[in-house]
Amino acid sequence: MIPREEALQLLLGHNPEEHLVHHALASEAVMRHLAQSFGEDADLWGLTGLLHDIDFPYTKDSPERHGIMAAELLPDTLPAAMLQAIRAHNSEYTGHEPSSRLDHALRCAESVTGLVSTNALVRPEGMDGMQPKSLKKKMKDKAFAASVNRDRIRECEQVGLELGDFFQIAIDAITPIAGNVGLAKR
Repeated sequence: MIPREEALQLLLGHNPEEHLVHHALASEAVMRHLAQSFGEDADLWGLTGLLHDIDFPYTKDSPERHGIMAAELLPDTLPAAMLQAIRAHNSEYTGHEPSSRLDHALRCAESVTGLVSTNALVRPEGMDGMQPKSLKKKMKDKAFAASVNRDRIRECEQVGLELGDFFQIAIDAITPIAGNVGLAKR
């Protein structure tokens, strides 16, 4: 397995836009927290979150390749189960269906980052004091963070988590890195 710093440099070597780096770091944090709550390898799950969109600078206009190309860029970097999760995180376009807890975890983790980030950006206190009930309310407002796939977020139930518990994990994961992902208090 690739060391975390090397994985970060690999990601940065593909010249992602700043918002994609923030998304990768937030996805990594949520995946680490999920792994810890399930007794899984937090480093491995975290790297999967960090690298899942490594191909986006190349595939943003070819969604059917997004996830597939990422796995092609990472064959000797992550174990097969992690590469499958990366392919499956975009199953609506790739046809690689999620089948494992890891697959569903990546899909809901990377999706929830958009809802959490957008909520933090409209709050003067940023991530500080954010509550799951606030995110539940935002989930119901389809105009809020309109590009966030709410069905993917609800896949938290596929991994055994109620929505409120999942939101708490995401908040707990992202709050300590808020300054690194553009979500610090204004």
